Amino acid sequence: MSILEKIQEEYDKLMEELAHPEKITEWESLGEQKKTLEEIINEKKKLEEVKKKLAENEEIVSSDNDNELISIAKEERESLLSEKENTTRKLKLLIAQKLGTTNEDSQAKTAIIEIRAGAGGDEASLFVGNILEMYKKFAQIKNIEVKILDEKKTDQGGYKIVTFKMKNNTPYSLMRYEAGVHRVQRVPETEKGGRVHTSTVSVAVLPEAKKGKIKINPQDITMETCKSSGPGGQYVNKRETAIRIIHNPSGTVVTSQNERSLQQNKETALSVLEAKLLEEEQRKKREKEEKERNMQIGSSMRAEKIRTYNFLQNRVTDHRIEQSWYKLEEILNGDLDEIINALRHYEEREILESITIE
Repeated sequence: MSILEKIQEEYDKLMEELAHPEKITEWESLGEQKKTLEEIINEKKKLEEVKKKLAENEEIVSSDNDNELISIAKEERESLLSEKENTTRKLKLLIAQKLGTTNEDSQAKTAIIEIRAGAGGDEASLFVGNILEMYKKFAQIKNIEVKILDEKKTDQGGYKIVTFKMKNNTPYSLMRYEAGVHRVQRVPETEKGGRVHTSTVSVAVLPEAKKGKIKINPQDITMETCKSSGPGGQYVNKRETAIRIIHNPSGTVVTSQNERSLQQNKETALSVLEAKLLEEEQRKKREKEEKERNMQIGSSMRAEKIRTYNFLQNRVTDHRIEQSWYKLEEILNGDLDEIINALRHYEEREILESITIE
């Protein structure tokens, strides 16, 4: 089955779902999907119409005895071939946008970001703070609101892990390119021998799940309460308002301690858990689709080591596209537009090349 046949099948099933009154709570989400699929199907119909006209045109050129009619048909053929090329490209682009990320995700008004220290000890935890500040400054430029959900600080002023939410201006569509392992190469302040150390942090970027999209069975989770803590384990709250939730079937663990009440922390933690479970569900779906189509869609955008920040050379290199920028300070101050645009164009090109329109 071709990609277009699968999209037509998906559209037919979606129309059946929209016909059921019990799906009223999902109509907004389903309506967005319907709009995306209809754009592709309408463009497909345009392409079929152009191909039909071309076939008729070729028939006139090869079989008609009227020289004037043949001349007109030849002139029209050039126009039709150009229209066919443009329509095919637009159709591929619409399919690429659908395959690269779901329309719902790309329009997500809230994204949940988790930055975690990897290899490198204290230097890695300090770099988590650098990356956090980079994203905060980028968000400020883009008028995106940032709210810290949970953090585990170290005595040196870094973070073992920090989780935050980004709201407004579809942050997931921008931030999804940041998911992966970020590597830093620099001389730590505590290094007396002047040796360069290499440390890593991992970044997870999740679209916040819409209410009702992910259903969590209360029997599948374990909730634990504790006191909110600051650096070095010092308690900053005498009451047990922090919460830790374990999703037993998957082993996923989330915590929230920055809200003022236990109920608020519970709601925040459940929101993060839903986002993580949604990402896992979508990852499995992507893997299945890739296997069926026998092609890698967007997989190179999720490579293990995605970027290196080299302080000595004032260089930031994105390994997915093998491109470098020699303005490390500006990038750490939130100037990410060039990198994001380069990654977006690369992803689009990769997907376009993988799509065949019959």
